[in-house]
Order: sequence, then structure tokens, then C-alpha cells
Amino acid sequence: MRRALLAGAALLLLGLVAAGIFVGLRYRQGQDVRGSSTEEFTPTEVAPAPPPEPGVFWPAYGFDPERHAVVNYPHRPPYKVRWFFRARTLVEFPPAIGYGRLYFTNNYGRLYAVNAKTGKRAWKKDSGRCVASSPAVWEHMVIQTYLAKHPCNRGKQKGLTGLVVARFAGFGQFRWQARIAPSESSPVVVDGVVYLGDWSGRVYALYARTGKLKWSFKTKNKIKGGVTVSGDRVYVGSYDHHLYALNRENGKLLWRASAQQRLGKRGQFYSTPAAAYGRVYIGGTDGKVYSFGATTGKLRWSHSTGGYVYSSPAIWRRLVLIGSYSRRFYALDAATGQVRWRFRANGKISGSPTVVNGIVYFSTLKERTYGLDARTGKLVWQFADGKYTPVVADPDRVYLTGYHRVYALDKR
Repeated sequence: MRRALLAGAALLLLGLVAAGIFVGLRYRQGQDVRGSSTEEFTPTEVAPAPPPEPGVFWPAYGFDPERHAVVNYPHRPPYKVRWFFRARTLVEFPPAIGYGRLYFTNNYGRLYAVNAKTGKRAWKKDSGRCVASSPAVWEHMVIQTYLAKHPCNRGKQKGLTGLVVARFAGFGQFRWQARIAPSESSPVVVDGVVYLGDWSGRVYALYARTGKLKWSFKTKNKIKGGVTVSGDRVYVGSYDHHLYALNRENGKLLWRASAQQRLGKRGQFYSTPAAAYGRVYIGGTDGKVYSFGATTGKLRWSHSTGGYVYSSPAIWRRLVLIGSYSRRFYALDAATGQVRWRFRANGKISGSPTVVNGIVYFSTLKERTYGLDARTGKLVWQFADGKYTPVVADPDRVYLTGYHRVYALDKR
């Protein structure tokens, strides 16, 4: 009996020691990583890319294929409301702008085309499906992804289907559709190919003129964010805890990077990545912002924010600008991850920022939009609406996405 008790105590002690070692290991694995300005970092500043065709001023979510969410259109606050459009229900993602119109879809699946000068509706198209994405505009087409039919996400998710649909921009006539799993991935078009993901974990490259499949790649869990295109590569985050780099031409895997191991649930990627300076930047549900080498996929830095990071980053002048559920908005050094400034907002930040002429705009879940000096974090403007990703722009004005309204803002 004594030997049995001693053996049990020894096993218990060994178990406690093993648990302690495991906890210590996970703690160290989850610690923030400080970055370097010499490892896989190209400090050359790249000017915002022009839209891909005349008459298009905001082609897709994040503006450009690298998803920098930065433009130099000459707008600065204070603003006055020129017009607003009632979308009846939640507009979670901002418009694309082209051909004199704003194109956006409310959460209930109604796609609108609205005159950019007057706010008058040109046309609308109902889908009978939920939507949580921005459309892309390309060569007089509007391309939108859709979730399942109403009531959408409720009940069993197995067997649900989604769509990606292309319509003519002029009158909204149907052009083509492709059946996929439910998708909340905002599409982007590069060189005549549409890139997006869906809940089955697939990344798709579709020919934009026909919707025919060029290639697809399967991850191990849902893709919620958009696909980012930079050079000959595409980047996408998945709910399988990984960030993927794929060959743009054939979809072959180039590398796979991971959220850090830690105590508790490992981080997943809802955020749409941004590619700049030889790095890829993305937010995680583990409350971290990550920087990976664009060529190798190696972790170059990570920074904890204290809350979920569903936000996608904006990249401006070697700063990574991003919000967190911790109610804080951060400007992080793109090379090292060091905090350059932070701002305390009135609520949790779920949506993504946009930089227009040196002012960074973001909204909180308490429906307030902020405009900060992107260099310093100083508050320069506020607006009592907006909940997710608030601002897009064209050369004439700024457009703000409120909870169920879209506003056109002119300089006061």
C-alpha cells in the first residue's frame, strides 16, 4: 500500500511538473515578437496605386489588390452632409465606386446602385440571401459574393450554398453566376481574374468575364476575409489558424504560416491581409496583429492588443493602422511592430480603417466614426454614425457607411 501511495504521489508530481512545463512553454510561445527593420523588410514607400480603369475610383474593399486602404484624394474634415441614402437595414461593408455610382449591398441581400452626385437610386436587385462583403467593380460589371438564402446563418450550416454574381453596372442585368459555399469574402479583380474565398475553406480564381474556374485551393476551415493579391502571389487567412501564400497563376501552395501557439484557443484569421514592404500584415482573433515575411512566411513580429482583431489593417507611411475589440486603435511600426501611437475609442472596433489624405477613419460598434491624424493619432473629426468599415472616397467627396445609411460628405 505504501509503495502504491508513493508511486501515485510520484506520478502526480510528474504530472504537475509536466503541466508546469507545458504552461511555461505555451506562455513563451504566445509572447509578442519584436521585429527587425533589416529582415525581409523593404522600406521603400510606394505611392497609392491608381484605379485600374478610367471612371473607377474605388474598385474593391481595401481599394487596391494589396488592400492598403489608402488614397490621396484631397479631402479633409470638417464635413457637411450633401445627401444620404436609406438602405433599410444594416450595411456592414462599404461601397465600391465607379461609373458615377456607388455600388453596395445591405445585409438582407439587396444590391444598390446609387448616383454619386445626387444620392438617387439608379437600380436595385434583390437576392434573397444575406450579404457581408463589398462588391468589386471592373469593366462595367459589379461582382458580389453572397451568403446562404434567408434565414442565412441560423440553424444547421451543413449543405448551405452561396453565390458569386456578376451584373452589368449600367442597369444591373445579370451577366453570370458561380455556385460556391456561403461567402463573406469581398472579391478583388486583377488582370481579368476574380479572387475570393468561401466557408468551405476554398480560395477561388475565376475568369471575370465568364465566371469560369481558373483554379481553386482548399484550406482546412472557413475563409471569412478577402484575398489579397501582390505581384505573382495571393495571400489569404483561414479559420484553420493559418495564413496562406499561393501562386497567383495556378493556386499552388508557396508557404503556410501560423498564428502563435498560446494558452487558450489559438488565433484564427478573419481579417483581410495587407501586403506591403515585403511583408504581409493581418489581425487575429487571439488579439494579435501579425507581420509575416511575404517571401518566406516567417513570423517577423506580433503585437498584442488586448482584444479580438477582426479589423483589416490599413498601410500608410510605414505604419500599420488597425483597431481592436479592446476599444483601442493602434499605429504600429511596419518594420518592428512597436507602438507609434494609440487612441482610446468609445467602443469595440470590429471594422477596418481607411486613410484619405493623411486622415485615418474608423468606426466602433457603438456607432461612432472617428477621423484621426494618421501621423500622430490626434482626433480631428467625429461623426455620430458608422459601425464597421466606414469610409471610401472619390475625387469629389468622402462617403461614409452608417448603420443603415450611406452618406456623401463634402468639405464644410
